[in-house]
Amino acid sequence: MEYRLLGRSGLKVSTLTMGTMTFGGKGAFAKVGAVGLTEAARLVDLCLDAGVNLIDTADVYSEGLSEEIVGDLMQTRKGKGVLLATKVRFPMGAGPNDRGLSRHHIIAGCEASLRRLKTETIDLYQVHQWDGLTPVEEFMEALDSLVRAGKVRYIGCSNFSGWHIMKALGAATAEHRQRFVSQQIHYTLEAREAEYELVPISLDQGLGILVWSPLAGGLLSGKHRRNAAPEGTRQLAGWTEPPIRDENRLWAIVDTLVEIGNARGASAAQVALAWLLGRPGVTSVVIGGRTEAQFADNLKAADLQLSGDERKRLDDVSALPILYPYWHQIQTARDRLGPADLSLFGLAP
Repeated sequence: MEYRLLGRSGLKVSTLTMGTMTFGGKGAFAKVGAVGLTEAARLVDLCLDAGVNLIDTADVYSEGLSEEIVGDLMQTRKGKGVLLATKVRFPMGAGPNDRGLSRHHIIAGCEASLRRLKTETIDLYQVHQWDGLTPVEEFMEALDSLVRAGKVRYIGCSNFSGWHIMKALGAATAEHRQRFVSQQIHYTLEAREAEYELVPISLDQGLGILVWSPLAGGLLSGKHRRNAAPEGTRQLAGWTEPPIRDENRLWAIVDTLVEIGNARGASAAQVALAWLLGRPGVTSVVIGGRTEAQFADNLKAADLQLSGDERKRLDDVSALPILYPYWHQIQTARDRLGPADLSLFGLAP
């Protein structure tokens, strides 16, 4: 397992992070998974034995039950150097202040997460989504106060747009407060829109990138093929994360993943994860699942090194449309741009 610095911080995290959205199976998350304490213990040990040192959860996952399960499991695994990441933003009650990024909700949410996780400090506390009702200065001050109080070590954001991130970083800098060290985003071969702004911002501002749902909800696992899906799984009807706008492109990507995987003796999922781990700015990829087999397969991606030719095949089949005039100029001027300039735009020399 490789360990990378998280943004401009000195914190080293494994290139694979364990996601726990399937833990609990309560409320709206019941359809995602219902992994109980016993099975969760096996999955956590599998990941820790493979070298994973970051476990990611959120207060909203199964109405706090995911955090409770993680907290229970960490009581007997404290000596293994495990880092805990969680999030705050979404509703955790029926009250008008039980949601959002107000100072009230952030402080209350952190205290509740600390209780459920049975810990005194959260290693990475992430705001789960932008809140257009709360001034950015308010939530950045609230996060800063948690760090200064020793309840949080580092802060990050998730699902922010480019201007959201820059506004938050600007507010932190102006008031000499803690800055985000990371952003957690959706980024896959099927959904590469992050390369327009989010990846360049991460490279420019020194943010680590954590990737959620790196297999596009299982679409890139190789189990789903053109006009065929395994029994008990969904095809494209009602698929919202990510929304599929070009089925031909999707299946061309999957076909290429399967071909490369077969040639390398690896699964399509491992190839998709390995591609992400080689992208500029990516620090760690969050893997999740309901079974040991799923986690065991994904963990092998940490050791898979794709060749330049394999990467080019994947880059070409998943290429994004050109949205900005300058983007085309950059793409066609590779021979005149230095490595630093290319990396700023998420491009390989």
